[in-house]
Amino acid sequence: MNAPRRAPGTRSVLALAGLAAGVAGVLTGCSSSPLADHRERDLRRTVVESIRTELDDAQLRPGSREISRQPEALPIDPKFYPELEAMAGPSSRDFGAVDYGPDLMGVEARPVGISLERAIRSAVANNLEVQFARLAPAISEADVVAAEAAFDWTLFSNLNWNNLDQVSPSSSFGSNAGLNQRQSVQGQTGVRRQLESGGQFAVQQELIYTDFETRGQTFTPDPATQATLSFQFDQPLLRGFGSDVALAQVRVNRNVERDAVARLRVQLLQTVNQTEATYWELVRAQHDLAILQKLLERGLKTRDQLQTRLDAGLDVPPSQLADAVARVERRKSDVRQARDAVRDAGDRIKVLMNDPDFPVGSEVMLLPLDQGVDEPMAFSLVDALTTAVTRRPEVDQAIVSMDNTSIRETVAANQRLPQLNLQVQTRFQGMDDALGAVSSEFDGNFVDYVVGLAFEQAIGNRGPEAEYTRRRLEREQAVISYRNTVQQIVRDVKASLRAVTSNYEIVAQRRQARIAAAESLRTLEVENEKIRDRSSERLELEFNRQEALANAERTEMQAISEFNSSVAQLYAAMGTALERNNITLVAPTAGEALRRRHSADWYASWAGGGTEHPGGAPAAEPPADGQGVETPAAESPEAAQDTQAPAPEAPAPEAPGDSEAPAGEPGPDDARGGHPSGG
Repeated sequence: MNAPRRAPGTRSVLALAGLAAGVAGVLTGCSSSPLADHRERDLRRTVVESIRTELDDAQLRPGSREISRQPEALPIDPKFYPELEAMAGPSSRDFGAVDYGPDLMGVEARPVGISLERAIRSAVANNLEVQFARLAPAISEADVVAAEAAFDWTLFSNLNWNNLDQVSPSSSFGSNAGLNQRQSVQGQTGVRRQLESGGQFAVQQELIYTDFETRGQTFTPDPATQATLSFQFDQPLLRGFGSDVALAQVRVNRNVERDAVARLRVQLLQTVNQTEATYWELVRAQHDLAILQKLLERGLKTRDQLQTRLDAGLDVPPSQLADAVARVERRKSDVRQARDAVRDAGDRIKVLMNDPDFPVGSEVMLLPLDQGVDEPMAFSLVDALTTAVTRRPEVDQAIVSMDNTSIRETVAANQRLPQLNLQVQTRFQGMDDALGAVSSEFDGNFVDYVVGLAFEQAIGNRGPEAEYTRRRLEREQAVISYRNTVQQIVRDVKASLRAVTSNYEIVAQRRQARIAAAESLRTLEVENEKIRDRSSERLELEFNRQEALANAERTEMQAISEFNSSVAQLYAAMGTALERNNITLVAPTAGEALRRRHSADWYASWAGGGTEHPGGAPAAEPPADGQGVETPAAESPEAAQDTQAPAPEAPAPEAPGDSEAPAGEPGPDDARGGHPSGG
């Protein structure tokens, strides 16, 4: 599916602008201080320059190209091609006649067909590593709430009872002037809150009830109740001042949440890609078993012919029969290993799927319903690279890492300043013999005002300076790591494109080799029908050509499997494997994770139109509450082209028996908290 062409470089320029805007989104909640603005400008510049460098050469030829191949013509009469295809090749194999042998319980195989769509759907829904990663954003959300809770109002209360019997130097006023005997109850209740400016505001009500018991002294009132209402504001003016410092932990925790969403996307991409690659390995293993069983049947036929001739009294050298027996026994062992390979590939798919219908411990044998495709595809290098650097979650993680180091650098720069704290307090006081003291607080007769400044500075200030140097170096590391991430992604995409183009050509070459090997065996069998006696050399030649044909068939299936796996790897390298399979990422909140962690429909649902992999089980209806990994409704190809950079076209798979279902168009990510690169 090729999008209408824009002017050369337009798409990549738009992608750069979008990614740079996404960097600004990472700084969500930052104040408009000069430090935050400087950090945002630096990140924008780093992102744009790093990507522009990698795309400069590809923009010189932005056009799309289609992979192609030109196999050489074989010196074979075309009339023999139908016979050769029936003799060997994917279409000649009857999997219903394949003997899969007994399982570990000693009973005959219980094969169950599974489509690629079903395998991917189950893996996305149930894979344990995906489930583990899916809980990480919810855990990080709880950390964000915990960091934000530092700015909640706090209610505090203290209550003390004192019984004093103190002696002090006496004066000339009475014999008991040096005694202090009293009982008191002191209570404090109030609220306080940390401010985003770095300060703290507190309101406190204090009540002190005192019963004087000193003999010879008279107090009025006795007992007395003293009430004090105070308002206190503490604010650092240098070190610790401003929201850049006060909200640093909140912003770091939000970035951790974004990183967790990106890691979830990484895990989903890996799981989808690994599931598809394992599925094509299962397809290849099934074909290998069918090929080797057919090779064994040919060997048994040749051996039995020799045994019949020997029983008939014809001159058959014992060495010929012994060689035939050895060949047959070796082929039997190859068949046994091929059976194990089919079961092993099926078990690996079971592990990836974690499907309750197919537990890993079950001896039910999974067999593929879909077969590999062999069709050309078109791609544009600049579009593929642009898509990768804007869609790969590793880029989002690198940007988040850069922002974290910038936040820590800002805090470290602030900590180098001297400590200068301002304290402002107002106290309203009242006194009575009961709770009437509270009402007398606002008479305005007794009001205290306190203003204080506290200064502190480490001599040399080496600790904060060293911490600031460390944070600056960490930020440089994060920038280098980002550039390395972009380079690795570009390398992955180019390697995947080379694999697709190479494997497409190799498929044709391996097919030609298989046809030639089939023709070689066919002509030998025709000659054998006319020859009464076979020499040792001719028997050796017959066995060798049988094995050469089997090897050619196996290498052809290997090439087809690797071509399909390389296509899947290309979409994973571009970060669009989820969209290719109609999967939309929705990270659950902490509450949803706790409520629905055992619900299967939390994770995935699929549109009725199916995915790009037909021939599977019927698609499930989306859950009513819309949670989990959803399949959006299909869009028109034109709408999809207008909303995102087009990815290389996937070859349309051929369904083994079912009619082809229309492929759904990918929907946009809807990760809670925003896309990591878009805030």
